[in-house]
Amino acid sequence: MKYETVRFHNHAGDTLRGHIHWPMRNPRAFVLFAHCFTCTANIKAALAIAQALVQEGFAVLRFDFTGLGASEGDFADTNFSTNVSDLLAAADYLASTHRAPEVLVGHSLGGTAVLAAAPDIPSSKAVATIGAPAEAAHVAHLLGDSREALEAVGEATVDIGGRAFRVKKQFLDDLGRHDLPDALNRLRRALLVMHAPLDAIVPIDNAGEIFSHALHPKSFVSLDGADHLLSREADAQYAARVLAGWASRYIEDTERERLLASEPGAVTARTGPEGFLTELDAAGHPLVADEPAAVGGEDAGPSPYDLLSAALASCTSMTLQMYARRKGLALEDVTVQVKHSKIHARDCESCEAESGHIDQFTRAIELEGLLDNASRQRLLEIADRCPVHRTLESEAKILTELAE
Repeated sequence: MKYETVRFHNHAGDTLRGHIHWPMRNPRAFVLFAHCFTCTANIKAALAIAQALVQEGFAVLRFDFTGLGASEGDFADTNFSTNVSDLLAAADYLASTHRAPEVLVGHSLGGTAVLAAAPDIPSSKAVATIGAPAEAAHVAHLLGDSREALEAVGEATVDIGGRAFRVKKQFLDDLGRHDLPDALNRLRRALLVMHAPLDAIVPIDNAGEIFSHALHPKSFVSLDGADHLLSREADAQYAARVLAGWASRYIEDTERERLLASEPGAVTARTGPEGFLTELDAAGHPLVADEPAAVGGEDAGPSPYDLLSAALASCTSMTLQMYARRKGLALEDVTVQVKHSKIHARDCESCEAESGHIDQFTRAIELEGLLDNASRQRLLEIADRCPVHRTLESEAKILTELAE
C-alpha cells in the first residue's frame, strides 16, 4: 500500500504529521480518519481501514492529533475542541493540496469528533463512527481518581491505557460545552454507526443514542465479538470491508478510471513502484493481487498462483454444474479445493520432463446431492474436461510486446 508522509499546521501553528494512502489510479474521493482518545494514527484499526478503502479506490489521510504521536504541541493544552479544530485543519490541508475530503471516519472519541466537525466540512458526504461515545463528556470517566485532583489543583498526571498523560482542568471544562444531539441534527450527511455489543470502554448504548438522534440515511452495524480497539485482525478487517462498501454508495464515480482494460476481453494488471500490491481489471471486474508478507508483500490479496488455482477451481465447479444440469443429475453444491506446489520432475511418474521442477495442482472435489456412485465417478471424469484444466495440461504460447 503506497503512502506518503505529510505535515500541515493546525490553527494554533503546531505542525501535525500524518500519512496519505494512495490507490494506484486517480482517487474516487479522499477519506479523513480520526483516531481514538490518546491513541495515534498507527492504531491497527486505522491501518486496516486505510488498506480496505485504498483497495476500493479511495485515498486516506490519517494523522496524529496535537500532542500525540509525531505531531507537535502539548497534549495538556488540548481538548475535544482542539481535536475538532485539528480535523478542520486536516480537511483544509486536503482541500488546498489535493481534494477536500468527502468521507469522514472516526474511532472512539475520534468518532464523536468527526460528528462535531462534519457540519463545518462542506465537502463531506458520508460520516462513519466506530465505538464512538454519544457525548464528549464520556471520556471524563477515564480520568478515574485523578479527576478530584484535577478539579482541586487544576492539573494532574493521569494513567490512560498504561501511559501517563498530563491533563489540565480546561480539558474537563471543554467536554461539557459540546452538544452532540445538536451536531447530529445539523449533520445532514449519510451516517454509519459501528459498535461492538461487548465494548467495555464505550457501552453499546452510546451507539443507540447516536443513531436515534441522527436523521436518515443512517445505518448501524454490530461488530459482534470485537473489543473497543478492534485489536483482533479479523474484527478490524471486517469493519474496514463494511466501511469501504458503505462509503462507495455515497461517492460518485465520475473521477474514477473504473476500467484498466483497453480492449474487450482483456485482463489488465497494474503494479505500483512500491511493494507488490496489484490492481486487476478482469472484464470490468476490479480485483487485487499481492504476495504474502514472508516474501515482501502485504498479503492484501491472492498471489498470482492463488489466482491461477482459483481459475482451475472455479472452472471445474462450473463445468460440473453445467454437465449435471444437461444430464439431469441431482447435483446440488460443488466445492473444489485446489493447492499449487512445485515438485521434482523425477518424482512425477506421468510427466514428460525428467529434470528440474514442475507445477503440480492438487484438486479435491466435494459433491453434494442424491448421486449414485456411477454418477459421482462420471463427474470426476468430467472435471478433467474443464477448459482451464485442458489449458494447463496443453501447450500454450505467450506473445509479449511493449505497448505504446
